[in-house]
Amino acid sequence: MSHSHAQPADSAVTKKSWQMPDTLILIFFVGIFAAILTYLIPAGSFESQQVTYMVDGAEKTRTVIDPNSFVYATDAAGELVYNTVSLFASGGGIGLMNFPFEGLTSGSKWGSAIGVIMFMLVIGGAFGVVMRTGTIDNGILRLIDKTKGNESLFIPVLFLLFSLGGAVFGMGEEAVAFAIIIAPLMVRLGYDGITTVMVTYIATQIGFATSWMNPFSVAIAQGIAGIPVLSGMTVRMGLWAGFTLIGIAFTMAYAARIKANPELSYSRRTDAHFRSQELSETASRWNIGDTLVLLTVIASTAWVVWGVVMHAWYIPEIASQFFTMGFVVAIIGTLFRLNGMTLNDAAAAFKEGASIMLAPALLVGCAKGVLLLLGGGSSEEPSVLNSILNGAGGMLSGLPAVASAWLMYVFQSVFNFFVTSGSGQAALTMPLLSPLSDIAGVTRQVAVLAFQLGDGFTNVIVPTSAPLMATLGVCRIDWGDWAKFCWRFMLLLFAISSVVVVVAQLMGFS
Repeated sequence: MSHSHAQPADSAVTKKSWQMPDTLILIFFVGIFAAILTYLIPAGSFESQQVTYMVDGAEKTRTVIDPNSFVYATDAAGELVYNTVSLFASGGGIGLMNFPFEGLTSGSKWGSAIGVIMFMLVIGGAFGVVMRTGTIDNGILRLIDKTKGNESLFIPVLFLLFSLGGAVFGMGEEAVAFAIIIAPLMVRLGYDGITTVMVTYIATQIGFATSWMNPFSVAIAQGIAGIPVLSGMTVRMGLWAGFTLIGIAFTMAYAARIKANPELSYSRRTDAHFRSQELSETASRWNIGDTLVLLTVIASTAWVVWGVVMHAWYIPEIASQFFTMGFVVAIIGTLFRLNGMTLNDAAAAFKEGASIMLAPALLVGCAKGVLLLLGGGSSEEPSVLNSILNGAGGMLSGLPAVASAWLMYVFQSVFNFFVTSGSGQAALTMPLLSPLSDIAGVTRQVAVLAFQLGDGFTNVIVPTSAPLMATLGVCRIDWGDWAKFCWRFMLLLFAISSVVVVVAQLMGFS
């Protein structure tokens, strides 16, 4: 009898001992690994050069590395220099124990990390105001009521739209804003937070990886590789359609399983936040104020999409437009007393919405700090990262063409952990891999394809991806829980992409 009572307790202890470490702990371990590499790999650097290419009839220029200029750094005695990382560093240097702070304060308003972090706080605050009005909650109730029996249509439609956004204009960070609204909808439809991440951010990355026209990825990579920009469009359109259908099928299969048995959800524990917000009203409120709030959100979204496509808006412009949306919604909510809202309530809602983004913002900064431990993303400053890049290039040069093509894809996938920016990765890797592809007999179009697929698909899982961590943050999903779910999908994408790259090389895709 005592034995049977003790067994559940033992099981509980065992279960607890196998709990996935917090994402912050995982990133710190990665930081330790990066610091160790600085003692094993000498620092090297490249010289830079300007390349020009045409996009839509306009000449573009970009600074890239000169692949033949790599040299290891040496001291006065001619010995190799190791940029070793100590525990602490002063004067703005990087050390193991101050890499989180340095990562959090690095960059500019145009990018990681500080720009992305502020972007997250602003849109979190703006949508906090929108959610405070109750319009979204009431709209969801009405939508659920009108679509009973057809809820599953939301998944393919949303996935398709977000994938198209990723393919056409490189949508990524923008998905965070939509996830804030879609997360409670998915939970109330009987799905979970994982489903929200799949139909928003993951869908954008499917589109991003297979895009035929993305100006931040394929256009830059093709320009640097010296092949016609937007060439191979037909093949890429086919890949986009195929991978999008695979993503939809995988998501719908998972969602159906969760709806049938909610206990199988990988985010069941963290979805409790959205379940606790379920409304018990049978008839939802809707008045002219709600209509104006909804129109403001739709108009702001359309305005942002137009600005990104037509004027290449990025983080500062997008953040300011969403802040304006929050400001207008605050006025509407106060004038129409939506949920009894006052201006002070709007201010409190903005702060609360921003506070939700603090946890993922910390992860973004720490992930950027890992890159700084390896020397940052500068090709001209001696760093471990440059030496890794050069070593990978040398390894590829002596292999058969098919093996080289596949290893280019593998390398781009791994390198994306350190440099998640599509344009940044293109500037670092394509000048090196393009001439190497000629030596190995790999077509430059295949080299670009390997870059695209490797850069895009690993954004699905790497914790150094700022928009992924932000989307997980607003859906209140731990990266560990996400990884437990996502590894199967990642493995599927990797296997299919490997086949695509090999077949493209065998078919002479150029």
